[in-house]
Amino acid sequence: MTVPPLFAALILGIVEGLTEFLPISSTGHLILAGDWLGFNDEKGKVFHVPIQTGAMLAVVWEYRARFGGALAGLFTEPGARRFAANLLVAFLPAVVLGLLFGKLIKQHLFAPEPVAIAFIVGALIIFWAERRQNHVRIDNVDAMTTLDAFKVGVAQCFALIPGTSRSGATIIGGMLFGVSRKAATEFSFFLAVPTLVAAGAYDLYKHRMLLSDADLPTFAVGGLLSFVSAFVCIRWLIRYVSHHDFRPFAWYRIAFGGMVLLMAYTGWVEWSSE
Repeated sequence: MTVPPLFAALILGIVEGLTEFLPISSTGHLILAGDWLGFNDEKGKVFHVPIQTGAMLAVVWEYRARFGGALAGLFTEPGARRFAANLLVAFLPAVVLGLLFGKLIKQHLFAPEPVAIAFIVGALIIFWAERRQNHVRIDNVDAMTTLDAFKVGVAQCFALIPGTSRSGATIIGGMLFGVSRKAATEFSFFLAVPTLVAAGAYDLYKHRMLLSDADLPTFAVGGLLSFVSAFVCIRWLIRYVSHHDFRPFAWYRIAFGGMVLLMAYTGWVEWSSE
């Protein structure tokens, strides 16, 4: 079906905000929702930039004191420098691999079957990680070393595979490397800022000729709804991980992966990488 752009912006903004920081893959959800709403053309792909920016700004706002302190003390405080360095080290692996293999990934993995498999395999990894006796070495983000950050950055590379989930890869990866559930979740939030900024800037430059002033209302609505829903999701997730594990998300991933296959088989969704 085809709906007015502002209505599509509202729906997709909420979908992005609610899925970006949960271990359930925002990419898969946005593709399905975009196709369902008839908002899956080239302009629709560019629309991912403002809604990802809205989600990123929700992290910045929630942790504004942390980011502000890091910026203020970047040249004077060792802790601030270590925090900034850890984000940079964790950010770089996915950038390098994305630039090297991004086109190949879109050509061969951006299809219903690989995405559904990624959903289901990711669920099995979550089940395994939750059953495993993880030895917690790091209780908070400040205790992470550069090597710890690099390991989480390597884990984030798996999110280049559509359907894997950036937050899922970084949180579960952090837990497997000895980071506590809460610290891994918070570091995943922090790492989202440079990751989403870089991805958004690249997509904006790549598709800049498609944009016009007429797109501003649609982009503003989507960005605002993404900000609000992501802010609510971040607050909820921090409370959730204090007392619960991620197995419910694993069951959801299995169900969603099955739905992706069903939709592809019936032809209800036209899956496209460009």
